[in-house]
Amino acid sequence: MRSLYLLGSSFHRTGPFGAELQFPRILFFDAPQRVRSAWQCASGFGTSGGGSLNLSHSAWRLPPPSCGSCWRCRGVERMPKLQGFEFWSRTLGGARHVVAPMVDQSELAWRLLSRRHGAQLCYTPMLHAQVFVRDANYRKENLYCDVCPEDRPLIVQFCANDPEVFVQAALLAQDHCDAIDLNLGCPQMIAKRGHYGAFLQEEWDLLQRMILLAHERLSVPVTCKIRVFPEIDKTVRYAQMLEKAGCQLLTVHGRTKEQKGPMAGTASWEHIKAVRVRLLFPHRKAVGIPVFANGNIRCLQDVERCLQDTGVQGVMSAEGNLHNPALFEGRSPAVWELADEYLDIVRQHPCPLSYVRAHLFKLWHHTLQVHQQLREELAKVKTLEGVAAVSQALKLRCQEDMSRQQEGVRPADNLPAFHWICQPYIRPGPREGSKENSGGRSKRALEEEEGSMEGLSKNKLKKQLRNPHKTFDPSLKPKYAKCDQCGNPKGNRCVFNLCRGCCKKRAFRETADCPGHGLLFKTKLEKSLAWKGIQPGLQEAQQVRPVTPSGFSEVMGSALA
Repeated sequence: MRSLYLLGSSFHRTGPFGAELQFPRILFFDAPQRVRSAWQCASGFGTSGGGSLNLSHSAWRLPPPSCGSCWRCRGVERMPKLQGFEFWSRTLGGARHVVAPMVDQSELAWRLLSRRHGAQLCYTPMLHAQVFVRDANYRKENLYCDVCPEDRPLIVQFCANDPEVFVQAALLAQDHCDAIDLNLGCPQMIAKRGHYGAFLQEEWDLLQRMILLAHERLSVPVTCKIRVFPEIDKTVRYAQMLEKAGCQLLTVHGRTKEQKGPMAGTASWEHIKAVRVRLLFPHRKAVGIPVFANGNIRCLQDVERCLQDTGVQGVMSAEGNLHNPALFEGRSPAVWELADEYLDIVRQHPCPLSYVRAHLFKLWHHTLQVHQQLREELAKVKTLEGVAAVSQALKLRCQEDMSRQQEGVRPADNLPAFHWICQPYIRPGPREGSKENSGGRSKRALEEEEGSMEGLSKNKLKKQLRNPHKTFDPSLKPKYAKCDQCGNPKGNRCVFNLCRGCCKKRAFRETADCPGHGLLFKTKLEKSLAWKGIQPGLQEAQQVRPVTPSGFSEVMGSALA
């Protein structure tokens, strides 16, 4: 059922330079599932319109258009921003099956595939707040062009370490999503270098300011995704601090920031359960915010067990979803079924080829361990049709394997199912991982091998596109003589046979010149002394008579000659 909203016969607005503008009445239709969304008036209502009106998007009872743009209008009954459980139940539809934010992996095409197979809520890939603010193309490629009516509810995740930058990015994104999430869980080295993600979990004052400012200025709720501390009590206090600052929904990954890669281990549901219980019943009096659990989710049975054991409101899956997008349906279909469906979606909603290739490597992971040659071909193809051809070849190989399969034979390598069935990937430990990698080559190694076969690696091809005259043949590279002191290449015209750094130190110490490196310490000193020598003469001349410009030039010319 759709509701009609009729704005008054006309309304006024103060425009630029104090001019009063009049607008006719406008009709709007409201869809129940989008009741908290809004439209922005084409006349410029909002923060960028030049007038005095500043209306928030999601607090108005109007639906967003399918194109992704939004309208903000005066005269519509305003709803308060939903918070906590009301936000989870009404805006997110009580979502229990959640697809995690994954860099370069949870793009629109993958989100749509996951929604078709049981996912009720999706996150965008992590976006860098500072880049999102300064780069219009980054905003367009990563969010604005990915707007789709089927892709809701949707939460946009940012990484940030500055309150103002985080809020500016969120303001640019809030009209295209249902909430803004702050990434406090990324444990990777790039997050450590950029000082964001899980490496902010000790800076509670900064996090409080970031969330509080966003909670006050945004028209959509603010959520957080965190990792746990080794101590349960500290983890609970951390979650309570975020809730107090304004976080309306908390996702808890039950691993510490040190648990990653081969050292990932098992996620602690005890930490998640403690956070959920303490947030909901801090003193058995108040109700807190909804909690999502993340970690150890490989199949639907794990989802149900996590919901029962921890009491959380929803369960988030990342790696399990990548290997089986039908995880939330409780199915394990043939790999080619989901691979073909994903490729069809990509043709409708294009994305970078690297994303597609990475997804197929995950989906076909177990099959590619059997058919290594096709694994290498998948790493080398350069077009979407080429990727689709390799996927089709893998499908044919699997069907041949199925036809030769004898009854009663167990799957190889202790797999729970045969390699052509979507199934979870068990991440090996440190020792197991080294053994596993010793017999195979990585995707990067295959790409480098492809480059060596063609004469150039992938990175070198990019460099050659920028500079067609660049050569990478070691035999053609010039042989540089080494510096006598440090071993770096020396300057060809250096008077000391040194590199520039060593030459500068020696020339300064000895007050010498090196024209080859453009160092003129001796010349500058002589000019300085000559200038000081003519100063007394200039003072005496000034006392006798004023010096004309021409006379000053003659004096300077004779002094410097």
